[in-house]
Amino acid sequence: MRSGNEPVTARSPLRLRVWLGVWGLLWAVGGTVAFALAGRPGWAAACGVLTLLVAADVVMVVRHIRQGPHWQPGPDVPPYEPPDHR
Repeated sequence: MRSGNEPVTARSPLRLRVWLGVWGLLWAVGGTVAFALAGRPGWAAACGVLTLLVAADVVMVVRHIRQGPHWQPGPDVPPYEPPDHR
């Protein structure tokens, strides 16, 4: 059931986003190394740029997690106000 105040009480899956970012970072670094060793400088540069973008995203998400409950409420904070049963 929707309560109507989701933008105020919405939760963001930041920890999942960090792990997906780390996974993408590993692939981007791997691609950069593989293309550099294969003699494909254009593709290596593209993967290098992607590596920088993913690293910046992971840093920002970790920063939001460390800012506390404003960005990532804990399990004791309900995702919405319980419905009023009358």
